[in-house]
Amino acid sequence: METSDWAERLYDVVVRAGIRQVAYVPDAGHARLIERIHAEQNIRAIVLTSEEEGIASCCGAWLGGERSMLLMQSSGVGNCVNLLSLVASCRFPLVTLVTMRGEWAEFNPWQVPMGRATGAAMELMGVAVHRAERPDDVNEMVAAACESAFAGDQAVAVLLAQRMIGRKEWTKL
Repeated sequence: METSDWAERLYDVVVRAGIRQVAYVPDAGHARLIERIHAEQNIRAIVLTSEEEGIASCCGAWLGGERSMLLMQSSGVGNCVNLLSLVASCRFPLVTLVTMRGEWAEFNPWQVPMGRATGAAMELMGVAVHRAERPDDVNEMVAAACESAFAGDQAVAVLLAQRMIGRKEWTKL
């Protein structure tokens, strides 16, 4: 299945879950979903300079009566650890989709340490972690994450495996 296929289906899950705001740091792994979000008039796309801003944005959206989602890469999870204490202490619902780096066919050694620690770091901060290895797993996992987060005031992360999203390659200009 092509990346765009599961990303298209993922967009439908986001809409059905009633997500009204999507905060993100630009990332190639989320590119198709981000494009779709920008084209949707009923969802506000919020471009971030740091992933931790996304945690605050999602908490603020909830306080304002809207559902939100955070998109980030595994390398940004380390930026969020301190602010995840806000989510845990206040029982804010949080849904985050994390594209993984530092795994399958990774060429950049800087991505490897956080790629290895992503799931454990989130779990240590009280975030329930699910991992999608195959495109067919994504919709069900994200829908379940939204249900757990918004109905149960939980923080849930869905990790999108690097092998599934595709190997990232540097290109020469």
